[in-house]
Amino acid sequence: MRRHTARTTVGLCAAASLAAVMGTASAAPPGAQAVKQQPAASVLVDCFWHPDVRPTDFILACGDGNSRLVSLHWSQWLPDAATAEGVNVVNDCEPYCAAGRFHPYPVTVRLDHPQPWKKHPELQHYTRMTLVYTDARPDGYEQVVSYPLWN
Repeated sequence: MRRHTARTTVGLCAAASLAAVMGTASAAPPGAQAVKQQPAASVLVDCFWHPDVRPTDFILACGDGNSRLVSLHWSQWLPDAATAEGVNVVNDCEPYCAAGRFHPYPVTVRLDHPQPWKKHPELQHYTRMTLVYTDARPDGYEQVVSYPLWN
C-alpha cells in the first residue's frame, strides 16, 4: 500500500511540475502588448459561389460566359479595395451569340464596397466591380461601367 501511495505522489508531483512549466512557457511575458490583428483580405465570389483572392480570370456573364476577364494582374488587394489590369473578352453575338466572336478590350478593374458574405458571414466580399476601358470598348458600353456583385 505504501508503495502505491509513493508512486501516486511522485506521479502527481511530476504532472504538477509539467503543468507549471507549460503554463509559464505559453504565457505572454510581462509587459508584452497584444499584437493588433490585421483584417482578413476581402474575397471575390465567383459564379460557382467560391471565394477567390487575386484571380487571374473571372466570368462576368455567369449565365452564358459571353463576357469574362482574363490575364488579370493585381497591383493592390486590400480589405476595402482591389485594383488590377487585364482584358475583358466579350462576345459580339453577331449574328447571334452561339455564332459570335470574342473580342479583347484592355481594362482596369476596381473592386470595392466590401460587405459580409451571406454564405460565410465571417468573410468580407467585394460587392461592386468597376471596369474602365483603357482603349477600345464593346459597342454600346460606356468607358466606365460598374456592376453590382452577387452575394
